[in-house]
Amino acid sequence: MANFLRKWVESDKRELKRLGKIADKVEAYASTMEALSDEELKAKTPELKQRYQNGSSLDELLPEAFAVAREGARRVLGLYPYRVQIIGGIVLHEGNIAEMKTGEGKTLTATMPVYLNALSGEGVHVVTVNEYLSSRDASEMGELYNWLGLKVGLNIASKTPAEKREAYAADITYSTNSELGFDYLRDNMVVYREDMVQRPLNFVIVDEVDSILIDEARTPLIISGQATGSTMLYTRTDRFAKTLTEDEDFKIDLESKTVSLTEEGIKKGEKYFGLTNLYDPDNTALNHHLDNALRANFIMLRDKDYVVQDGEVLIVDQFTGRIMDGRRYSDGLHQAIEAKEHVEIKEETKTMANITYQNFFRMYKKLSGMTGTAKTEQEEFREIYNMEVVTIPTNRPIAREDRPDLLYPTLKSKFKAVVEDIKTRHEAGQPILVGTVAVETSELLSHMLDQEGIPHSVLNAKNHAREAEIVMNAGQRGAVTIATNMAGRGTDIKLGPGVRELGGLAVIGTERHESRRIDNQLRGRSGRQGDPGVSQFYLSLEDDLMLRFGSERIKAFLERMKVADDDAVIQSRMITKQVESAQKRVEGNNYDTRKQVLQYDDVMRAQREIIYSQRQQVIMEDKSLKGVIMPMIKRTVEHTVQVHTQGEKNEWNLQAILDFAVSAMVNEDSIELADLVGKTPDEIVAYLMDRAEANYKLKEKQLYDASQMLEFEKVVILRVVDSRWTDHIDEMDQLRQSIGLRGYGQLNPLVEYQSDGFRMFEQMIGDIEYDVTRLFMKAEIRQNIKR
Repeated sequence: MANFLRKWVESDKRELKRLGKIADKVEAYASTMEALSDEELKAKTPELKQRYQNGSSLDELLPEAFAVAREGARRVLGLYPYRVQIIGGIVLHEGNIAEMKTGEGKTLTATMPVYLNALSGEGVHVVTVNEYLSSRDASEMGELYNWLGLKVGLNIASKTPAEKREAYAADITYSTNSELGFDYLRDNMVVYREDMVQRPLNFVIVDEVDSILIDEARTPLIISGQATGSTMLYTRTDRFAKTLTEDEDFKIDLESKTVSLTEEGIKKGEKYFGLTNLYDPDNTALNHHLDNALRANFIMLRDKDYVVQDGEVLIVDQFTGRIMDGRRYSDGLHQAIEAKEHVEIKEETKTMANITYQNFFRMYKKLSGMTGTAKTEQEEFREIYNMEVVTIPTNRPIAREDRPDLLYPTLKSKFKAVVEDIKTRHEAGQPILVGTVAVETSELLSHMLDQEGIPHSVLNAKNHAREAEIVMNAGQRGAVTIATNMAGRGTDIKLGPGVRELGGLAVIGTERHESRRIDNQLRGRSGRQGDPGVSQFYLSLEDDLMLRFGSERIKAFLERMKVADDDAVIQSRMITKQVESAQKRVEGNNYDTRKQVLQYDDVMRAQREIIYSQRQQVIMEDKSLKGVIMPMIKRTVEHTVQVHTQGEKNEWNLQAILDFAVSAMVNEDSIELADLVGKTPDEIVAYLMDRAEANYKLKEKQLYDASQMLEFEKVVILRVVDSRWTDHIDEMDQLRQSIGLRGYGQLNPLVEYQSDGFRMFEQMIGDIEYDVTRLFMKAEIRQNIKR
């Protein structure tokens, strides 16, 4: 009964019925809009804007605004949104996720909510997975928006700050997720208001929302700066590591990828570095470098984990096999590998600003997204982003045949069968798209097809523009395309002449991905808009997913079926179910990892918001910052006096208060101990604050106009805040890496991180206020102050 109720509550039917009523209102305007001349239709934009300014809500304007955008699309783009696209558009406007199958026209669906929300004048961001798609959509859909009287901006990495500012000032801005995030971080590092590029974050539509908000949610965006430090320790520890022998001096644990010294290795280390105890707390830095040197020499493998090109160590992405340009291992590991490979050791970097995609996108007033595959992750979308996933029906029924998986005993027999299948279909002229999980698989398959003399294209997702072109042609007669599962995402495959009669596009999966979404994404490449098509996955017991999960039960099943022959194949729904349950387990693990990243980043988020909002307040101030600086000085004075006037009067440490006043507030010869003796703590505070007030007035006199005084105040505050904040981020980073060990002491690492993080933040605020007091009070005034 409970299960039935849950199904009823979660069913999209009721939701679609409600949305259908709103869609009816949009369609009711169709004939009115059609009757308008071009000029009259264009005049609707200023009219709707005015109505919004006069107090109409966007929800009230929705039916008419959607109808305007729909008629505009017919005249400018030659496309007229279907009813299901109107429903998808309403879902986006309401801040939810529209799950629309491939080929259902997501790009056109977005035009209606984008147009409606742009009427508010507060900006709409449309996010795509790469710059090629941003440029393509901005120019193609931009024609419609421009025709309707709205401005469109494109924000890509190569633009200057002035060009970015212009792009963000437009009604509609197309961008990639990473560029938006980095612009946000950079905006909170600038020292002049006019250097900021973004406006407040209003409404965003994320295309391929699962890829951006889920697949990329584990990697935070980080801006780094140079840290100071010598590279000598890297070279010394590397030389030492190279003198060691495995088993005798150190042991490797392959599962956890760690190296530990044996007793013998520790003795060698103490002798080599001239120490009595290698693990003395004074040798923490040396130990850290030593751990990195051992990992670099004995765990990180050249040409697998990294490559060396033109004297540089470059990381290889384990998922795609691509070289990750501009990325470096953190915490000194990269420098240790550089020492191992005898290339130039670059200085360590220090994190200056960071944020996760989860926390960045949750800052928008309204967040929505669209994709072909989100239902499997609906719990995560609801819990983390407060978005519901609504599955939009297809415009025409799906005619694709999804066949049960075929299971082979070995990789060799599986690939042999894949090549046979490709050969048979290719001879008949049917186009084939082959999906692979890894780059190396696509290269192996390509080699096998070359031997069979079958012409084909290989897509390793290196060039997005060429990628889209290859994927677009994958539906032509006789085309064979091998692609990693994610390649060409966001590009439609249209069938060439005569292909429908051959059964449409055949999609062949060479193994199951650890996420069901990505398999569904590959399947959905075929059978768009009611076209025929077929999808078939080939699996083997030696696939990664099968080795990690569930293959024991399947092996037992095979033995029961007495499958001994290497080329034997099983096609069974039970196998498909087993694989799906394995995928669910992996998805669950990945969700837990992302959730943990977010829980830790939430601690930083609260702190980041406080620092960034106060920083903005300082930058935006155009009169005086006295109301910020004097309270800082007062809190510093009160804290110092309180610390040194504990207990009985004869126990007070007035000398320490005097030392503080001399070092941080006034000239040495203008104050003496007698000025403090005989006063109560409150009177000491009042006396020191009078001195601070007098000093402030003196500085106002020395600077001949208010704008210079303001500039001086800004210089002091921003310099101190930025320096202390970057140190704090770095310390929090180190805390985050070491906190896991507290789990061994029966403590909850997350709770410990929260309480330590809070304590460190309080400490940092105190340090900022002390530094501002000292810098402001003791600074010698010069006329040419610049931030």
